[in-house]
Amino acid sequence: MRASRLLSLLILLQLRGRLTAEALAEEFEVSIRTIYRDMDALSAAGVPLYGDRGPGGGFQLLDGYRTRLTGLAADEVEAMFMIGLPGPASALGLGAAARAAGNKLLAALPAGATEGAGRIASRFHLDPVDWYRAAEPVACLPELARAVLDQKRLSMTYESWSSLRTWTAEPLGLVMKGGAWYLVAVAGGRARIFRASNLLDLTVLDEGFERPADFVLPTYWAAELERFEARLRPTSARLRASPTGLARLARLGAWATAAVEAAGPPDPEGWRGLSLPVESVEDAALMLLGVGPELEVLEPPPLRRRVADLAEAVAQRSR
Repeated sequence: MRASRLLSLLILLQLRGRLTAEALAEEFEVSIRTIYRDMDALSAAGVPLYGDRGPGGGFQLLDGYRTRLTGLAADEVEAMFMIGLPGPASALGLGAAARAAGNKLLAALPAGATEGAGRIASRFHLDPVDWYRAAEPVACLPELARAVLDQKRLSMTYESWSSLRTWTAEPLGLVMKGGAWYLVAVAGGRARIFRASNLLDLTVLDEGFERPADFVLPTYWAAELERFEARLRPTSARLRASPTGLARLARLGAWATAAVEAAGPPDPEGWRGLSLPVESVEDAALMLLGVGPELEVLEPPPLRRRVADLAEAVAQRSR
């Protein structure tokens, strides 16, 4: 543990130049006294290091010194693909490893390239959570990630919208979508998707399992999304909308945007006809009511009547 910290200290000084003992202690979550002992150990090992006390002081490597000891540890290799995603990496328990791996990569770059890499990291940021939403906290996420990586079976109690059930599952992967984490696992004889925040109890078992050789997580996820969305909106509504109405419809989601883009040519009033996938008459009526008078429902007749009834009820209460 200490050897790894000494190497990380050395790399950090190489990347950032002068750093105070206080800053280093905070970075590595150790005491300032421990940092001073680590610096003595580095000096004793022949590292050209010097430090100044007082305001503006700190530790620094002699100009031109670069270490080549940048080998990646096992957990740092696992964290490589999470370096650009600090939030998810931390949630999965790989935050420290991702930072260490990123520093080692920067330290291995030739002189002059480090500044460009640092500029990218400081100017681009990925925030996967939609506006007005918060990421769902999942306390067991690091355990799930470890079970996925180590191929260990799980015993878990899961609460779906319809029931509470205990599963023995073989975790194949974790997916973050819209700020929520989903576990893809084989349970009950087939691959299933579980919302991680709905896991009420989780135990990682000592039993291993054989991962299906032909399973590819992105491919499976894309196919399941397509199947789910087709099942979610099994019918279509035929509409007529103004340019403003089309713009409002497009804001409902990617599925609505696709319908707007496929709309027919404008009529003399500038309105265009389109076919919009919908879930049910009630859900569609409530959703379309938000578009206001910039839209007309043509078919099916039950949806047309329901929108009219809701609009009349709103008007009555607003008078």
